[in-house]
Amino acid sequence: MDDVKRAALIEASRTPAYRKVRRVSPAESPVTPVEQTPDPGLGHEPIPKERYTSREYLQLEWERLWTKVWLLGGVAQDLREPGDFIATDIGRESVLIVRQQDGSVKAFYNVCQHRGNRLRDEGTGSTESFKCQYHHWEYDLDGSFKRIPDLDTFPQGAPPCSGIRQLPCEIWNGLVWFSLNPAVEPLREYLAPVDAHLEPYNFHKMALKRDVTIEWHCNWKASVDAFNESYHVQGIHPQLMWYLHDLDIQIDTYGNHNRYLIPFGTLSPRVRKPNAIPDPIKVIMKQAGMDPADYDEPIENIRRDVQKFKRKHGAAQGKDYSRLNDDQLTDDYHYLIFPNVTLNTHADDLMLFRQRPHPTDPDRMYYDVWTFELVPDGDEWPERPRHVRAAHGEKSIGLVLDQDAQNLPGVQAGMHSAGFDGLWLGSQELRIRHFHSVLEHYLGRSPG
Repeated sequence: MDDVKRAALIEASRTPAYRKVRRVSPAESPVTPVEQTPDPGLGHEPIPKERYTSREYLQLEWERLWTKVWLLGGVAQDLREPGDFIATDIGRESVLIVRQQDGSVKAFYNVCQHRGNRLRDEGTGSTESFKCQYHHWEYDLDGSFKRIPDLDTFPQGAPPCSGIRQLPCEIWNGLVWFSLNPAVEPLREYLAPVDAHLEPYNFHKMALKRDVTIEWHCNWKASVDAFNESYHVQGIHPQLMWYLHDLDIQIDTYGNHNRYLIPFGTLSPRVRKPNAIPDPIKVIMKQAGMDPADYDEPIENIRRDVQKFKRKHGAAQGKDYSRLNDDQLTDDYHYLIFPNVTLNTHADDLMLFRQRPHPTDPDRMYYDVWTFELVPDGDEWPERPRHVRAAHGEKSIGLVLDQDAQNLPGVQAGMHSAGFDGLWLGSQELRIRHFHSVLEHYLGRSPG
């Protein structure tokens, strides 16, 4: 491309002038850091498409990633009493997470030691023991053998393992984690420093409101990518530009993990200022307890005034915002906990995505959506929602997520094209490049 054409292309695609959004200073943030981290200097090389399409790469991920790190297994709300359990799948494995009689939580491989049958299907429940439906081998809550029918017919006796094999398991901030790696580091060490960032949010006071699993027709990393940048808002989610600022986003990288800070209750620089308050911003105001009809300030002041209103009235509404900074009262502090947990974190709610690989097919994945809402002090805790499982395109999961779901199969198909070599990333997609740097490091293909 000659210089004249290049200059014309740049001018035609130039982004709008930024309307800067005020952000809190480090001195104003009680707990969660707000300083921008330095540029990690990851270069500008394309990301090879084979990472999304190759079965060999899928196998390498299983051997060197999924079996080595901490993985999100479920929510502690499902483990209130002894015998409560979560059965969750990751790749080719299935894991049982069980509340013990002494109040602790343990995780086990979900497999009978007799003939390899799964002890429980994926989901939650409560039990006094785990009995295999094949031959009724039975295990106590601590994984030990409770009963083996006709044990005297086994000349070799019971298996020497003494029960189902235990795995590392810990709870952090109301979320239950496990690892397939017996030698994995302590969970807080793995999560650091993101664990400290998220402590001020009242996750333990947030009730699960939605629990959905969809099989998506794309590689799990394509899903991670889709929620790791705001560059696609203009294309896939144009309606979002009327209540969030999708340009000039602060991006931070922290070891394995990363985040961006995206202002809500404001307008994208890509849209013209409207004469009236856009309906999505009215929703934000009403959720805070404000009446948009009574508001007579300029639209650009709404985000600031919603913050002030929530700070003033939060305690009376039964909501403790004392450890959150002002921006956290409106904005999306959006984190990726490597490798596959996306947290859209807000003062009053949490939208969490878990992206899981298909056991054998790089063009498939399992997408879990868990949404939580803050329960004000004194309010009754709601019942747990029923878990919904669906095939791709079978069930709506909300306009924004439906838009992503509709787009991603085309992305995955395009990855296989002879006319495409790999991802060509810009600065707005730094989180994707950082994610791939960490991934390659685990796979032993990069110094990291």
